[in-house]
Amino acid sequence: MKYLNYIFIVLGAIVAIYAKTGTEQSQSILIGGIVLLMVGIYRVSKTIPSRDEDDLNNE
Repeated sequence: MKYLNYIFIVLGAIVAIYAKTGTEQSQSILIGGIVLLMVGIYRVSKTIPSRDEDDLNNE
């Protein structure tokens, strides 16, 4: 399941770059790539634990 998040990120970035570099830029493909990228980033960020108050005070 963890690898699915990274696949979303890489696939979204590739699709967004592909849509942006084409001679006829397709807005819907670009938006789809950005959505895939953001979904992947969101899913990865959910797995990162939040910082505790103790960690903030010790720095």
